[in-house]
Amino acid sequence: MTSQITVDGGDALSLTKEPGPAPARTGLRGHPWLTLFAVAIGVMMVTLDGTIVAVANPAIQKDLGASLADVQWITNGYLLALAVSLITAGKLGDRFGHRQTFLIGIAGFAVSSAAIGLSGGVELVIGFRVAQGVFGALLMPAALGLLRATFPAEKLNMAIGIWGMVIGASTAAGPIVGGLLVENVSWQSVFFINVPVGIVALAFGLFILVDHRAENAPRSFDVPGILLLSAGMFSLIWALIKASEWGWGDTKTLAFLGGSLVCFVAFALWENFVSEPLIPLGMFRSLPLSAGTVLMVLMAFAFMGGLFFVTFYLQNVHGMSPVDSGLHLLPLTGMMIVGSPLAGLAITKVGPRLPLVAGMVATAAACFGMSQLTPGTSTLTMSFWFALMGLGLAPVMVGATEVIVGNAPLELSGVAGGLQQAAMQVGGSLGTAVLGAVMASKVGSVFEDNWAGAGLPPLTPEQADLAEKGIQVGIAPIPPGAPEQLAATITGVAHDTFVSGMSTAFTVAGVVAVFAAVVAGFTKRGENAAAGAGAAHI
Repeated sequence: MTSQITVDGGDALSLTKEPGPAPARTGLRGHPWLTLFAVAIGVMMVTLDGTIVAVANPAIQKDLGASLADVQWITNGYLLALAVSLITAGKLGDRFGHRQTFLIGIAGFAVSSAAIGLSGGVELVIGFRVAQGVFGALLMPAALGLLRATFPAEKLNMAIGIWGMVIGASTAAGPIVGGLLVENVSWQSVFFINVPVGIVALAFGLFILVDHRAENAPRSFDVPGILLLSAGMFSLIWALIKASEWGWGDTKTLAFLGGSLVCFVAFALWENFVSEPLIPLGMFRSLPLSAGTVLMVLMAFAFMGGLFFVTFYLQNVHGMSPVDSGLHLLPLTGMMIVGSPLAGLAITKVGPRLPLVAGMVATAAACFGMSQLTPGTSTLTMSFWFALMGLGLAPVMVGATEVIVGNAPLELSGVAGGLQQAAMQVGGSLGTAVLGAVMASKVGSVFEDNWAGAGLPPLTPEQADLAEKGIQVGIAPIPPGAPEQLAATITGVAHDTFVSGMSTAFTVAGVVAVFAAVVAGFTKRGENAAAGAGAAHI
């Protein structure tokens, strides 16, 4: 059924809104809450993998004799494949059904994980990590598409809230589980753990999930659009990944950024002419959907960019083990776990705008609070700011997801899910790159004065450069055989300098979060999620 969708500002956009008759439920198959359970298991596998692998990287490097660049590719290969594939994967779900793409994603992710554990060389590890990223991209938008199609409008926010709780729980468990497995079993076990989880998720998916398709689901593929968007996403993420190594003003960085801009512009122009575009640009005439997408980018910028430094702060400044640092982050992830379903209830009652604004204000306050951390800050003080950030992020994760997915037509729910995930990946990469540059700049500006002020002997330019790079991640450049007093002085200078840079980075993150709170004011409930007939306003 085709409906006239009224866009803010009075323009009309013809999109098919209502799906065909939903498949009849037989027994437990298609039950909304069981569907959520089946989807949550698969999502847990992917999000757990996102944090658990970081703990295993040092052991992989040592066991396989990998270089630093190889280890970076273990993470970057996965990130690139995931970011480049998300929206296309969402379109595949819209075309062939989200149940099918979800199950393929589950199976492929589990098999890729097993292959990594069996790999005897770093090249194979990197290759299968890329495969993991592709299969993870199939899985994540399909999960949101299944929730969008299965749950009635009045319960969708609660479902997304529980979905967010699973993400928070598995994110929290990653460093702890990873640390225990690496320390007591092997680095391979970090990947093998995905196999039984994948089998359970696949079994539940086969018996519980029901495929829902809109009447006007896409029937063809916009291959030029896929190529242009993929090239643009690859160029953008690659530039952000390499900017810290190449420098923001380097020709290579600017070339990739420029190339991404050209690809995105060409993509936008092409989408206006193709009969079944990869992303119908009319979606973005919806102010709430556009605001939700921007909000997701800004939230991920502040959260992931800031959290990048917290792990170095806990491990290298406070001297914690990976497991201990994971435990110290439990107030953050714990509040996300508790707050996500509560946020879903609140958003159902009052709409997303107020919870989203309040969440970003709390996130901004947490960022400004963490900008005041020192090398001697107590666990209690750290826990307060971590908990406040988790409390602020919960309604944003739930609300922004509902705004994006709920304001898209049902036949584009996979694309909307991919857009939501892609926005997070771009925001996280951008935050890590930009805040990393802020950190490096601040460290470079105060290091020499701090070093000289402590009465330490002058360094050659090469020594100073190496020292700065270590200090940017909280490592004190103590020379071998240094006396205890000298080592203590160097450690004090290194940690003070690192914290100075981290403080500046968190201040920038706080400003971004304030801007995100303003953007949140333009969001509203996803009216296309309503089950009633008639015109929808987006």
